[in-house]
Amino acid sequence: MKSILLISPYWKEDHRWMVSSVKLAELWQRLGYRVFVVCMGGDKSKGQKVERSEGRKVKRSKVSVDKVSETLEIHRMRDIFIPDPWNYGIAFGFTGYVRKLIKQEKPDLIIANKLLFWTSLSVIFLRLTGRKVIVLTDAFVGITWWPRSLVPKVCAAIYAWTLGWLVLLCAKKVVTFHPQPDSILRRLGISKKVEVIPTGIDVTRYAERVTRNESLTITYVGRLESVKGVDDFVSAAASLKKDFPNLNIQVVGWYKEGHPLVQKFAQVVRFTGLRDDIPQVLGESDIFVLPSYSEGLSNALMEAMASGCACIATEVGGNRYLIHNGVSGFLFQPGDREALKAHLRRLIEDDVKRKALGEAARKRIEDEFDWAKVGEKYKKLFNSFLA
Repeated sequence: MKSILLISPYWKEDHRWMVSSVKLAELWQRLGYRVFVVCMGGDKSKGQKVERSEGRKVKRSKVSVDKVSETLEIHRMRDIFIPDPWNYGIAFGFTGYVRKLIKQEKPDLIIANKLLFWTSLSVIFLRLTGRKVIVLTDAFVGITWWPRSLVPKVCAAIYAWTLGWLVLLCAKKVVTFHPQPDSILRRLGISKKVEVIPTGIDVTRYAERVTRNESLTITYVGRLESVKGVDDFVSAAASLKKDFPNLNIQVVGWYKEGHPLVQKFAQVVRFTGLRDDIPQVLGESDIFVLPSYSEGLSNALMEAMASGCACIATEVGGNRYLIHNGVSGFLFQPGDREALKAHLRRLIEDDVKRKALGEAARKRIEDEFDWAKVGEKYKKLFNSFLA
């Protein structure tokens, strides 16, 4: 059985925003590959344990190893995490551990998911030792994707055009989840080795919808972080409550205790925290809003579209790839609360348009983002790469 070493910043149990790594690993197993994952976010409580796994000792001082199945093994390294607005983890010794695992397991393919995270720097050192790495990314942080605050923006730009650029140059192949501007690819000098393969979605998980006549539900799913623009969403949606008192507004996702948005809007907005029943949440939602200031290819937006929600999203990143404005959703400029409010009001008052957008959104996902179609693209890529 051929094998893949997947280098990822985090795994699903650690941060839901790395769900692309989880889904891709599942896909590659279905294609017949054994997958080894190396990521950050190890359990500090296992610091001094030593366990034996398949005849070898695994030191738990920095790395915890979880053999999920015969075809999936996850290696988590403890890291230092710098929170919002940076959202950046540092794991000293990460590249050294990756190199040891490569010598030990001899994977047929080495794939690094996400650009500019600490884990992606290992691509540079692997190239120096003659390894060929495929780099996957949903955005070019500091180039086409930006933090919201000024200082993080400046730091991201410097980082992107130095180490980030070097990572891209060292990659044998670069796969982007949605099309990037041709001018940027040419400027980076990588246009000839870039291929677009979106992440997929299992549409059948989002087939059921709950119809209610007495009220409408508007939903946001994601982290309460500055770049996500949740403040714009709750402000615009809450202002409509006086005209539509039966309107349900909810924010679904992790937030830090004492978050100012929660304290300010708790009387009119429901903050659910983390949920593990997202298909049900979206099935009970009529309108979905993604107000991000920067975005890659959003799994949350894809899930909402697959659920038949009428979607409103900012005109950034992969949102423009997913939504055809006015046909399968509405787009608006980041931070334009009045435009968002107008779109919300239109969809609340216009049942026909709301349902039409939801139906077109689901068809868009079925036609272009089904896992079977994505799997064929990866099969073709891997075959050519191994050849």
